[in-house]
Amino acid sequence: MTQIGTRAADSTAGPLAITDRAFIPRERYYDKAFFQLENEALWPHVWQMACRMEEIPKVGDYVEYSVANYSILVVRTGEDEIKAYQNACRHRATQLALGCGTFRGGQIVCPFHGWRWNLDGTPSGLYGKAGFDPHAVDPEDLKLIECQVGTWAGCVFINMDRDAPSLEEAMQPLPKHLDPLKVADMRVYWWKAIRLKANWKLAIEAFMESWHLMATHPQVVQGAGETFPADYLSAQNSYENGHASLAHDPDHEAHADLGADGKAEAEKALAFMRVVAEGLQAMVLDKDIAVIEGLRNIECAPEEFSARMIEALYSWNSGAGIKLPDPDPETLANWGSQWFIFPNFMIHPMYGNAISYRVRPDSDDPEHCYFEVWSLTLYPEGEKRGKPVFDGVHPTGSEEWPLIPRQDFGNIERQQRGLHTPGYKAQRLARQYEDGIANLHVHLDSYLAR
Repeated sequence: MTQIGTRAADSTAGPLAITDRAFIPRERYYDKAFFQLENEALWPHVWQMACRMEEIPKVGDYVEYSVANYSILVVRTGEDEIKAYQNACRHRATQLALGCGTFRGGQIVCPFHGWRWNLDGTPSGLYGKAGFDPHAVDPEDLKLIECQVGTWAGCVFINMDRDAPSLEEAMQPLPKHLDPLKVADMRVYWWKAIRLKANWKLAIEAFMESWHLMATHPQVVQGAGETFPADYLSAQNSYENGHASLAHDPDHEAHADLGADGKAEAEKALAFMRVVAEGLQAMVLDKDIAVIEGLRNIECAPEEFSARMIEALYSWNSGAGIKLPDPDPETLANWGSQWFIFPNFMIHPMYGNAISYRVRPDSDDPEHCYFEVWSLTLYPEGEKRGKPVFDGVHPTGSEEWPLIPRQDFGNIERQQRGLHTPGYKAQRLARQYEDGIANLHVHLDSYLAR
């Protein structure tokens, strides 16, 4: 673990570079020149989550991943092999495929002139080849342009820069914390998206701290019957490679003592979990509620309830054929934690479930982004599941979104508009609660300075 210092490193990224981690210049969220610099210096050179592995289960399956002005085809080329190609025909740049699907017959075919490639990117048929000068149709030069590919946490990551450090190096130190939670074995419970009138960084930053709960999601803390201290979730770490995490501070006790027995603890846990399950439909699911319902009349001391609840969760999941993580304290301490994966991806695991976010610029406008949300869970081992179903793009106030995301989305768009207030100059960050946001910007500057 590397804890980053309080001051930003020297940077030559320009007048908007971070020089004090307490302040983020507002222009970084809407300035078009800065946005264009990101598009040129960040996205073609950084590892980014392109799709979930379950989206391409069979050989020939593909997904188009687009970010800023770039389009990448992620293709399953073998039982244990995935490749990614820049999505442009080697003839006249026509995009070879859009959306998702399957390349039938193991052939990638350009819709314009019918040029073909094998799944491994080698040319297999060049209609009209005789009309070209020989040096213009060199088979080596006509191979599809490959990206680096890596897999982690059940996802396919790509990097357009073939000389960039490996995915394993770029993800450090996150795997040692998240892999034991079995995030790689989780599958999609639901998946939907929204187009927000906000910069991509502003959108992801809304989920990089938790002290907004008291004002933004009062039903969560009130449902638990507690006064929620701002520093309850202040165990924040900023890491190398721009990543960050947020976890419960063990030195703080946010739960009030509502009684002297396990029954009171069960009622308190139920109140909290019902609000989260109904308002998020992720992290806590109905199956978890059913387990806690069964503990309502438990006879135990309050301090014993947590262990009894974990025991009951493991027992229920085992009976259902679901293998939860090894129940060692260090692993389970990360249930409820939040993990930001630079530059635009997040995972929040709990009870064998998780919620995950990905945010991307989706136009030439720095004040718009495409925001996806996945609810993930562990299913019974050996259960066959098809490709995940995308539930669509829904507007900010749509009841297709649970209450908690609706509350967050409204704040994000209001924040983007507020940035243009004439007297407002910079985002003001709390070192204790929001340093992960500063860390994102400092690491972003390392790309922009190259």
